[in-house]
Amino acid sequence: MAVAKEIDASAGVPEFYGKELRYKREKAGLTLENLAVSGFCSISLLSEIEHGNRRMPPDLAVHMDRVLDTDGFFARRCEDVSKARRRGHAGYFERVLEAEKQALVIGQWSPTVIPGLVQTEPYIRELYRAERVVKPPEQIDMMVHARLKRAQLLLDQGNPEYWIVLPETLLWQPVLPPQQMAEQLEHVAGLARGGRIILQVVPWNTGAHALMHNNAMLLDFADAPPLFYTEGQYHGNTIDDPGIVKQYRRSYDLLRAAAMSPDSSLATVEAAIEDYRNGVQHHQLVRRRLAEE
Repeated sequence: MAVAKEIDASAGVPEFYGKELRYKREKAGLTLENLAVSGFCSISLLSEIEHGNRRMPPDLAVHMDRVLDTDGFFARRCEDVSKARRRGHAGYFERVLEAEKQALVIGQWSPTVIPGLVQTEPYIRELYRAERVVKPPEQIDMMVHARLKRAQLLLDQGNPEYWIVLPETLLWQPVLPPQQMAEQLEHVAGLARGGRIILQVVPWNTGAHALMHNNAMLLDFADAPPLFYTEGQYHGNTIDDPGIVKQYRRSYDLLRAAAMSPDSSLATVEAAIEDYRNGVQHHQLVRRRLAEE
């Protein structure tokens, strides 16, 4: 008989309530299969909830309380889990946080900043500093840690395939001092060299192209419809309408068609790294590019 994997309830609120769900289920003499049938949900969903990887939907929590006779315990704690999942992140980003862990493929276009999943700690801190975020240092540390923890997705083998498209002009934007910018771009290049991400760069002189006015994230799943996510400075919008997602996918495909190949894109990033290491400034880069035309 297979031994159930032990759940570390000390890891966080979702893990704690996931372990409690398994305890109550086993106490009631129910298997995952029994509980899934009674709750009209999949075995995989219940398993993910028990391991703290998925949040229990409120309607399912009410049903679990009824089946397991837990006097409203899970319904009352749904919001606790929700808050824990987004701690350090904006509330509107909660759905994407969960979706990223389930995605098979993530495609992202980030025209203004290096995407959060591949940001280094100095880059993250500088973005918060530039926004004049007025929060206690420990809260800033928590926000930085939350973003870095999210990036652990890229270190988990096979989860997910991550495709990034960046404008070439973003490589020239000196958010950090030259050596730190070189380190930030080297982090991106290293992930591309290792095959962990697929990187494409849109040439600086491309002209008009798709998605010029939006950042974009497309998420594809094995057993669920795709999602599209876009955000502004203080808001985000997750879209699951099939017709709208299809339109955004077409725009993203057109954008990738306008970008350089992955090999050429990596070479472009590596050239930018060398420029930063050699102290070549942005205005010198622009003049050099114009001279090449």
